[in-house]
Amino acid sequence: MSVLLVGISHRSAPVAVLEKIAITESDRPKLTDKMLASSHVSEAMIVSTCNRIEVYAVVDAFHPALGEIGELLTEHSGLPLPELTKHAYVRYAEAAAEHLFAVASGLDSMVVGEQQVLSQIRAAYAASDARQAAGRTLHELAQHALRVGKRVHSETGIDRAGASVVSVALDRARVALGPLEGRTALVLGAGAMGGLAVAQLARGGVAKIIVVNRTLEKAQRLGHTATTMHGVAAEAIEMDRLAEAMAAADVVVTCTGAVGTVVTLADVHRALSANTRADELVICDLGLPRDVDHAVAGLPGVTVIDMETLQRDPSAGAAADDTAAARTIVADELTKYLAGQRMAEVTPTVAALRQMAADVVEAELLRLDSRLPGLESGEREEVARTVRRVVDKLLHAPTVRVKQLASTPGGDSYAEALRELFELKPGAAQAVAAPMEISALQGELADDFTAAHPGDEQGHTA
Repeated sequence: MSVLLVGISHRSAPVAVLEKIAITESDRPKLTDKMLASSHVSEAMIVSTCNRIEVYAVVDAFHPALGEIGELLTEHSGLPLPELTKHAYVRYAEAAAEHLFAVASGLDSMVVGEQQVLSQIRAAYAASDARQAAGRTLHELAQHALRVGKRVHSETGIDRAGASVVSVALDRARVALGPLEGRTALVLGAGAMGGLAVAQLARGGVAKIIVVNRTLEKAQRLGHTATTMHGVAAEAIEMDRLAEAMAAADVVVTCTGAVGTVVTLADVHRALSANTRADELVICDLGLPRDVDHAVAGLPGVTVIDMETLQRDPSAGAAADDTAAARTIVADELTKYLAGQRMAEVTPTVAALRQMAADVVEAELLRLDSRLPGLESGEREEVARTVRRVVDKLLHAPTVRVKQLASTPGGDSYAEALRELFELKPGAAQAVAAPMEISALQGELADDFTAAHPGDEQGHTA
C-alpha cells in the first residue's frame, strides 16, 4: 500500500479553475466517504485551503486508484476530465510525502512561509479521522508533516515574508489607501482566515473592526477576541446589514468559504451611495470561490484585491537562504520518515520468523515429552528455557540487522532474503511488498494524469 496524491493549486491552475474544484467543509465528508467506497482506496485525506485542493489516498494499485479519484473530482467540480488533468499534479509514494512536508513548511504556499497551512493540515487529518478514513499510514504521514512544519518555522526565518495571504493583501490595501491607522475595517467571515484577518488588521493599527457573518454568534465571538486580545474596538453585525457595514468601512476583507457570490454589485452600490469618505473602498477578496461579484472591480472608487492579484505579488516570496534552509530540513525529515516506514514494513517479516522459531521450539518440546515421559517438570522447564535462549540468541543478530538494513534505500531486499532463507509464507508475514519503481511510474504519468508544470514531474515542489 502506498500514498497517492492528486492535487490542484495556485501553482498549477488559475483562480477560475480553483473556484470550480473548491471543496467546502460540508463537501469534505461526502467526498471522503466516496473515496473510501472506491475499490482501490483504503485511506483518504483531503487538504482544502484557499489556494489548493489535495487528495492523499492510500491505494493498492496506482493506475486504477488514480482513475477513481479523477472521476470523483470530475463529478464534484463539473470540469471535464481533460481540463482537470491539464491543471492537476500527481505524486506517488516518496514524492507524495515530500510534497506534503513542503506544503506543511509553507514552501508551496502563495505567501512562502505562511503558517496557517499547518492548522489546515491538522483540520484535514481530524476530518479524515472523524470519518474513520485515516489509518496507520495517513496518521503517521500527517503527524510527521506537522512536525516538519513546526521544525521549519522554529529553525528558519521562512515566515519573515508574511504570516499569510492576509498580510500581503493588506500591504496592497496600504498602497491604495495609505496607512491603516485610525481606519475602519470590515471582516466578512468568522472562520480561521477571519481570525487571522482580525489579528493582522489590529497590528496595522485600525481603529475599529466590524465583523459580519451568517451566524451572528460567531461574529460576536470574533469581535470579542478583537477587543480582548488585540485591544481594538469591534462590532458584530448580521449578514443582512452588510451594505450598511461596508458604508462605514475603508477596507473590507472577505473570507467566507461560501459557494457563490456573497458581496453583490448592489451591496457595493448601496455602500458607496451611503459613504461620505474621500478615500476609495478597498476590498480584499480572499474567498475561494470568490466572495465578491466580478463586476465590483469595475466600479469607480473601488479597488478589489483578489487571489489572482496576490498570485502575481512579488512580496509573496521568502529570502533565498531561509528557503534553502527549509528545504534542507524537509529533505532531512523525509529521509527519517522513509527510514521509519521501511523499518515498519519489515516488522511483519521479523515477527513471522520469530513465530516460526517459537512453533519449532514447542514442537520439539512436545517430542521430548513423548520420548522422556518421566522427566520432572522442573527439569523440563529448564530445558525449555535453555532451548528458547539458544533460539533467541541465534535470531537476535539477523533480526536486528535486517531492521537496520531495511531503513536504507533498497532495504526491502534484505527482508525478501530472510523470507526466502527461512521459507516464510508471504501471507504469514504480510511481508514487505516492493513498491512500484518511482522512475518507471513517473514515465507513465503523462498518459494518465499530466503534471501541471514542465520540469516538476519528479515530485519536487517549485
